[in-house]
Amino acid sequence: MRKILILLTSIFTTLSFSQELNCVVQVNSNQITKTNQQIFKTLEKSLTELVNNTKWSDLDFKKKERIECSMFITVTSYNNDQFVASLQIQSSRPVYNAGYQSPVFNYNDKDFIFRYVEFENLFYDPNSFTSNLVAVISFYANYIIGLDQDTFSEAGGTPYFAAAQNIVSLSQGQGGKGWNQTDGNQNRYFLAADMLSNTFLPLRTAIYKYHRLGLDRMTDNLKDAKTAVKSAIMSIDEVHKVRPNAFLTRIFFDAKAEEIQQIFSGGPETNAIELSNMLNKLSPMNSSKWTSVKI
Repeated sequence: MRKILILLTSIFTTLSFSQELNCVVQVNSNQITKTNQQIFKTLEKSLTELVNNTKWSDLDFKKKERIECSMFITVTSYNNDQFVASLQIQSSRPVYNAGYQSPVFNYNDKDFIFRYVEFENLFYDPNSFTSNLVAVISFYANYIIGLDQDTFSEAGGTPYFAAAQNIVSLSQGQGGKGWNQTDGNQNRYFLAADMLSNTFLPLRTAIYKYHRLGLDRMTDNLKDAKTAVKSAIMSIDEVHKVRPNAFLTRIFFDAKAEEIQQIFSGGPETNAIELSNMLNKLSPMNSSKWTSVKI
């Protein structure tokens, strides 16, 4: 009996530590009145379980290695199980030997319309479309993992971006917005398609160099690490030459602008003018931050 208990404990431990995400899910229903608020609490609990208890990949994560992320849902309309909402997604990854979480993804999806019946079972099937709610959440779960893997190895996130793209394909024609080219040029379709396009490979390489060759070396050699971060940023110009003001370039700087500002506002000297000019070229929306890039 004791051996059986030890075996069961071992299996349970392995399973409980195998999931990839440590995600905080919040559902904000402050704009909804004259409605029983319990359904929003139930939705929040169900989505928390879906995101954190689903095995999204074949990767093995220990509990402390799970990717820190959040999904903040703001419901703007609710009627007869039909929800209209926006979804703010954020994720980060730890910097080696620094006790610091570096922001990797920060995106607001405004095309989040779904049906949900309280207590319905939410599950992810990579081979079929079950609901727009599950599809959108599953898309971003895979996307977060893909970005995380890209920060640790060059184009390491490809399988997970491919999984996200598969969700796009399964969801097209199901009535939800954000899955098609015709829904605009800044949506889930392009998030996945562009990440898998050779055009944006220099950006993905820059993401790897920025984190692995730059941030992860900050505690060992600050000057070399800053030089690597700068080099990674400068290389994004390869994408800019082909796709000026590209969607993915904006996504990168939405997550990284404040961090870049902090990195280059002090410490060992770099060529500030060259970097500042490039930052203003790549991300003019953040020009107010680039004024503090001094050394």
